[in-house]
Amino acid sequence: MAEAPLCGLQDEITCSLCLDTLTDPVTIPCGHNFCLKCLTDCWDQSQVCSCPQCRENFTTRPALRRNNLLNEVIKKLKNSTISPPLPPTPPSENYAGPGDVECDFCTGKKFRAVKSCLTCIASYCQTHLQPHYEGDALKHHKLVDPDRNLKEKLCEKHQKSLEMFCKTDQMCICMKCGVTEHNGHKMVELETEREEKQRQLGATLSDIKRRLEEREKTLKETRRTIDEMKMSVIREVEENEKSFNALIRCIEEAHRKLTERIREQEKREMEKAEGVMEQLKKEIEELKRREAEMKELSETKDHLHFLQTFSSRCVLPADGDSLSFTVTSDFSSEDLRKELSGLTKSLEKISRWVIMTRTPSAHEAPVFTLQPPEPQSRDDFLKYFCPLTLDINTAHRVLRLSEGNKKVTWEGTETEYPDHPDRFDYWSQVLCREALTGTRCYWEVECSGDVMEIGVANKGLSRKGGSRKCRLGYNDKSWCLEWSHSKYSVWHNNQQTVISAPYSPRIGVYLDWPAGSLSFYSVSHTMTLLHRFNTSFTEPLYPGFCLGLHCSVTISHLTPCDH
Repeated sequence: MAEAPLCGLQDEITCSLCLDTLTDPVTIPCGHNFCLKCLTDCWDQSQVCSCPQCRENFTTRPALRRNNLLNEVIKKLKNSTISPPLPPTPPSENYAGPGDVECDFCTGKKFRAVKSCLTCIASYCQTHLQPHYEGDALKHHKLVDPDRNLKEKLCEKHQKSLEMFCKTDQMCICMKCGVTEHNGHKMVELETEREEKQRQLGATLSDIKRRLEEREKTLKETRRTIDEMKMSVIREVEENEKSFNALIRCIEEAHRKLTERIREQEKREMEKAEGVMEQLKKEIEELKRREAEMKELSETKDHLHFLQTFSSRCVLPADGDSLSFTVTSDFSSEDLRKELSGLTKSLEKISRWVIMTRTPSAHEAPVFTLQPPEPQSRDDFLKYFCPLTLDINTAHRVLRLSEGNKKVTWEGTETEYPDHPDRFDYWSQVLCREALTGTRCYWEVECSGDVMEIGVANKGLSRKGGSRKCRLGYNDKSWCLEWSHSKYSVWHNNQQTVISAPYSPRIGVYLDWPAGSLSFYSVSHTMTLLHRFNTSFTEPLYPGFCLGLHCSVTISHLTPCDH
């Protein structure tokens, strides 16, 4: 009599995904029931959340919680004398295939396991599983979906099923562990911990999805930037090709015309020379004839004949214009060679220019610009002269500014400067008003005293307190050259590099912001490099100074014409 109502409940207690009795049943908004694991795996592999049975779509993924009432009904049915019938397995799927768990009790060709028993530590096909539903000794065993790693489900120490989770030690334990090693710890059922971890997993997956979207967006923007860069390079190369081809054509045309003119001049001079040569040949023949006649006359014995012909024979022929004929043989083009030499030097200078790349924003293609080579002489540096003015709102109160805020002196007595958030209140330092960025700049200072620092800093350099994060060169926001104890050294990010060089009262500072270089020079009749920082600047830089007792620094007023 009990079999009839049981058979009537078969559809209600069977999962339509695994075609097996519901395990940890969950009910979704449309009213259909599934195993928690089956539905979770189904939704994890799909882009949308819908009911696998009626296909109803859900805008947001429903939170899955075990239907405790249905779970209790299924447990009671499993514990009854009549076990719920197993759903039929299609004959074509009886045998285990690749990836299937094989039945441990089949001989010969093994069937596919439909359940694994955590008590027996074995997997069973549909036929060999039947005793677990019919025998009193086996029906209380814990059956799970087929699992080839059953030993991992057992406690290594007690060889019991791992049925609890110790939240204190964050590990799965058996019941015996719970009353021994983990006694007094906070323990929950595996299902409860799984729900909590599932929520954490969902949050982690959401974070991974967000990061993935960000990375994919960045990758897409990077690819777009690369494409734009390639197009920018092509355009730049084409424009340079046009310019240089035009220059080459101009040089070739000038060379051709100049060669033609020289050849034409050569032709004219050759024609004139040939005429001169022809005239000279005629005169030579005439002179030779006269010479022969005179020799003949001088040798005659006939005095009468000699005297009668002497007057006509001793008269030389007129020179005419033959002695005034000239042929130009010097085709020197000294002025032209000077011009070409200057052009060659200009082209050589261009060939030493450096290509700099800058990207104005994330939405613009990179811009390629040509930068002149590093300056060599002081005149070259003065082309980048940048006038500077000390910012009184940053000056420590022991510093006095003078000469139109071009000179700073350590006086010791505090000046009544008003309070200002930019003012240094511990280190005797001052910054300039000018923000230097995106270009080349050069300035010089005259120094007096035993201890001082000359450098640059980001606006973010701290101003309050005696921490090293406020001092020039002792943090990642500033760079400086220091003169102290009769030696030079450079500082950046609290790292010191000692420099061996004689003292110079005049120091030149050269900032190539696009190239990321900051150079300090000793200035006299020559420019001597003391040190060069090579880095990558990302913010505007402010020149600054730190002074010791009775020291002073004066910013020099320079022009490109100063020598």
